[in-house]
Amino acid sequence: MGTRLLPATKSQPKEMLPVARKPIVQYVAEELVASGVEDILFVTGRGKSSIENHFDADPELSNQLAAAKKADLLREVDFADMPCNFFYTRQRVQRGLGDAIRCGENFAGEQPFVVALGDSILGLHAQSQTLRRMIELFESKRASCVVAVEEVPEHEVSQYGIIQPVDADGDVYRVSNLVEKPAAGSAPSRLAIAGRYVFAPIIFDMIRNVEPDRRGEIQLTNAMRLLCEEGRRVFAVKLAPGEKRYDIGNFPSYYETFAEFALADPDHGPAFRARLLELLGVK
Repeated sequence: MGTRLLPATKSQPKEMLPVARKPIVQYVAEELVASGVEDILFVTGRGKSSIENHFDADPELSNQLAAAKKADLLREVDFADMPCNFFYTRQRVQRGLGDAIRCGENFAGEQPFVVALGDSILGLHAQSQTLRRMIELFESKRASCVVAVEEVPEHEVSQYGIIQPVDADGDVYRVSNLVEKPAAGSAPSRLAIAGRYVFAPIIFDMIRNVEPDRRGEIQLTNAMRLLCEEGRRVFAVKLAPGEKRYDIGNFPSYYETFAEFALADPDHGPAFRARLLELLGVK
């Protein structure tokens, strides 16, 4: 529900908050398309219809931009030319990430599929190769699951799902277990799940076997742990050096992400940088 970003998220989903020129979810969709994904299912809920509106055609706006000869802007808001298909379904009751993924079971069918959290951007301006590498690893290893991870400071492990890695091969790890938000000092590693997953359809059976937690939520981490317990092939890919996850979960991370993306804007970044230095009193 985006409560950590209230009041900004009272009447709009956090996935639609702008980061520089685009809403967060648009960066995620563009990353998926760049990684070869052709069909995208948005699992939404009450109050998130603006996501559907954003990717829908808007003939009135398109006509106005065409009449004003603003071809550049027209290209930026016309998603019909994106080489993918958009689909939508709703999670009627918020019961956690595992339950949200289960809402896509009929969509995925018997095919492997990608999960990308709609409030996390990988790479500056979504210029990331991580998901493509994950898909290639999933296929080459005949895996049941591949997850993206990033190394976080010890004091932050309690905020994330953490993997227990074995058999490291560079930035690829075999995963033997996962722990959801472990206490500092008890985590099996500092490798935190970074909001991107590739799954075989077997994950739906695991999700059905997960008991709700004390808040009534179905934790995806618990379903992934069942994969490990059954001896299935679960791997992790560490984000490449210089590539980071922008997790828009609270105001400090949102401010930092917005500033970093705005500073990298090719048109307005230099002027924005100059103004920031002026505000900070830096000569």
